Amino acid sequence: MTFLALITVLLLEYFRPLDARNPAALLFTRYANHLERHFNAGKRAHGRVAWLLGALLPAVAVGIVYGVLYFFSPLLALPFGVAVLYAVLSLKQIGVQAERIAVALRSADLDEARRQLAQWQGRPADDFESAEIARVGIEQTLACAHKSLFGVIAWFAVLGPAGAVLYRLSQLLSQKWGALDEREAGQFGQFATQIFELMDWVPLRLTAVSFAIVGDFEDAVYCWRSQASAWAQQGIGIVLASGAGALGVKLGEPLRYGVSLEFRPELGLGDEADADYLDSAVSLIWRVVVLWLVLLLLLTIAGWAGG
Repeated sequence: MTFLALITVLLLEYFRPLDARNPAALLFTRYANHLERHFNAGKRAHGRVAWLLGALLPAVAVGIVYGVLYFFSPLLALPFGVAVLYAVLSLKQIGVQAERIAVALRSADLDEARRQLAQWQGRPADDFESAEIARVGIEQTLACAHKSLFGVIAWFAVLGPAGAVLYRLSQLLSQKWGALDEREAGQFGQFATQIFELMDWVPLRLTAVSFAIVGDFEDAVYCWRSQASAWAQQGIGIVLASGAGALGVKLGEPLRYGVSLEFRPELGLGDEADADYLDSAVSLIWRVVVLWLVLLLLLTIAGWAGG
């Protein structure tokens, strides 16, 4: 069922992708804001209760519905699982965003490339030059592929639709509440951040290993082992370092935002980033998708044979 649901969702995602205004995402954002307003009293315990209501409760509800449907017939459970996974997984949008930036870079339209990148990452890119736009664009492509695709698939493979929902909602709450200013929000966001780090420990390494397998294995492993720990967010640093090594491109390096300079260590080996490497990053993601589909198919066949 996992393989059939995943291949169906990937086809739907490719031909009928949900745009940035995903109704499910907008609904959950309003729900998360409601929880924050009513539970954020600056204490870690309040954040724990809010996370239980915001991530665990919806996942349990999805799991119960899926379990009941599966009890009556797996054929009833399959469409429900497809619908849930379709709502939380994203693939086509990542490639579209990267392609828009690459097209702008190739036409030397830096203003458009900066605008597209700023819109995607949610941070200004007014002072970026061509190579910096490409570097950050590749980083955004690799990071989004893990958060919106591979991490979701990993938890879906383990716990079905409930796992996909739990991972995606936990990630969004960690991103939203973890970014709150502790001087105003206190320790409210700490639990959401820490629980997601635990949930993401294995998926991060699965993504990094997959990048190495379908890319330059030796350089990917070398960059992972020697560079990832220097990244500010060490978890995503594993993905970025492995991806940079697999692609043979330099990522990281300091960036200027207005009058301030943000220090970032160098990741990867090889050439400077450009529009072609942006395309290569998208191709790398598709190769990992194929790899994971093949592995899931083999596991499915083994399960049928064993049954």
